[in-house]
Amino acid sequence: MDDVLLLMEGIDKTFPGVRALDQARFELRAGEVHALVGENGAGKSTLMKVLAGVYGKDAGRILYQGKEVEISNPRAAQTLGISMIHQELNLMPHLTLAQNVFVGREPRQGVRFMLDETQINAQTQTLFDSMHLKLDPRTRVADLTVATQQMVEIAKALSFNSQVLIMDEPTAALTEAEIAELFRIIRQLRDKGVGIVYISHRLEELKQISDRITVMRDGRTVGTEDAQAISIDRIISMMVGRTIFESAPEVPEHPDEEIVLEVKHLNRGSAVKDVSFKLRRGEILGFAGLMGAGRTEVARVVFGADALDSGEIYVHGKKVDIRHPRHAVRHGIGYLSEDRKRYGLALGMDVEANIVLASFHKFLGLLGVVNNGKTHATGKHYVEALTIKTPSLQQKVKNLSGGNQQKVVIGKWLTADTDVLIFDEPTRGIDVGAKSEIYHLLNELAGQGKSIIMISSELPEILRMSHRIIVMCEGRITGELTAAEATQERIMTYATQRRLLVAEDGASQNDLAAQEV
Repeated sequence: MDDVLLLMEGIDKTFPGVRALDQARFELRAGEVHALVGENGAGKSTLMKVLAGVYGKDAGRILYQGKEVEISNPRAAQTLGISMIHQELNLMPHLTLAQNVFVGREPRQGVRFMLDETQINAQTQTLFDSMHLKLDPRTRVADLTVATQQMVEIAKALSFNSQVLIMDEPTAALTEAEIAELFRIIRQLRDKGVGIVYISHRLEELKQISDRITVMRDGRTVGTEDAQAISIDRIISMMVGRTIFESAPEVPEHPDEEIVLEVKHLNRGSAVKDVSFKLRRGEILGFAGLMGAGRTEVARVVFGADALDSGEIYVHGKKVDIRHPRHAVRHGIGYLSEDRKRYGLALGMDVEANIVLASFHKFLGLLGVVNNGKTHATGKHYVEALTIKTPSLQQKVKNLSGGNQQKVVIGKWLTADTDVLIFDEPTRGIDVGAKSEIYHLLNELAGQGKSIIMISSELPEILRMSHRIIVMCEGRITGELTAAEATQERIMTYATQRRLLVAEDGASQNDLAAQEV
């Protein structure tokens, strides 16, 4: 356990306008899980991308198995036995799972250009079986959920038989059951002597899975501590340089009685089944449930991203026909997707352009000329208000950290001045400091009369922020709780209702839910 497998010291890395790493240091032992934490932009992902050969270092040295090495590209890292599971999925959707796992290393059949699909599938099935994954290697990646794609990414990394495995936010899209299975796999690898670097913003996971914790801030290594000896409050203090009481409740003042949005008997395929709810002015309405419960599908139908099969939507008491996102925006509804890079950002454009994108018409003067002074002032306002870390408003959004990209999307919808804001996993992949800021922001928006739907897989977050909580399971609403009534246990009872119970003699869903609670 005391054998040092890897040592990085004096690592510097500079991007245009940003010093991402400043004399960073990191040590990994064989057979340990070493957590690497820090706020968004702290440098943790950049440091690991240097190790994985994605970026070249500007200064410093890397010692691997006692020898100094130069890692010029990802293939060189993999050859050494270093693999990285990136936060953003890197699978090819048109290929099968087996083809993705062994891409570039496919066994051949007879002649070089003929792939041995039978062998590829068999090897992948063996890998899936070892991970207890019930997946068909012949399935196309495009047909999988985000959570399942994440597990395939992990399987792909394990297929290299790596001695160093880097996991960047591996549980961000996983259910509790999938996280438990992932932890089993991690412990199994650790017991075989593999060194695992575990990057996560979910601090409650760290004591469960890690042996040591290294904290980074502003590109520098703050310190390394034994995971069982350090408190979460101390970790947070090291990360942000200030005290944040992450567990403090923050339910806003009581909302008005005015109904801003009402959904009646919404249906879409098997994903959304007879969903009805009301949203009041100044209310934060939490949507809880397990992966695949139908929460995101409801949000996408309300926003017009997906067509409804039947049902009615009312805004301020008036029935509306929302068949496209532009119709939703016209009626004062904004949607922050959980897949922000795909649906929320123009990655090739700068911060300022992204912030004004959803309400560009507001910035047009006579003859359709853009008022650049107004766009600049608006962009500057939200960069400051949301503490977006960027060297300038002209920085391309693709060059920002994940958390700062997320804040840009929030700024976009705040600029559009929508009355109803749907936040789908608003703090996924965001550090505790940024989480606290976003919680305060949501509270402020509710205080200003904005109506918020917050979809979250983190029960403490739902309990902390919601006036009311709607729980879904397998496309249906299985329970509704006030903030005073809600507990993690009651939410999970409703969230697993249809999985745990089968209606007998025509018993209704609500009857079953009442029996369990």
